[in-house]
Amino acid sequence: MPELCCAMLCPLDVEEKLLDELLSRFPDEVFTSTHTHGHGLAHEALSAAEQVLGRARGLLVQILLTQAEWAEFKPALLRQFRGTGLRYWTTPVLEAGGCA
Repeated sequence: MPELCCAMLCPLDVEEKLLDELLSRFPDEVFTSTHTHGHGLAHEALSAAEQVLGRARGLLVQILLTQAEWAEFKPALLRQFRGTGLRYWTTPVLEAGGCA
């Protein structure tokens, strides 16, 4: 059973790289991806238009993982996406299921 929901907010220029990594690393896991806007990001990392609007376009990806999967994936995530502005956080999963 998954223990964590890992959320990753990434800039659009690394969207495909992140999705490819998740699809290859977790081919049997369901995850979601949604285009969104990030707020509170480093001002100097934003384009001029984003600075005026006060938000940056990005992709939010969420995937349910076990603690062991996250412990294995996190170092690769940090290494492969260093310097890209990708942000992540995890939250506990109290319950997960489906209606088949």
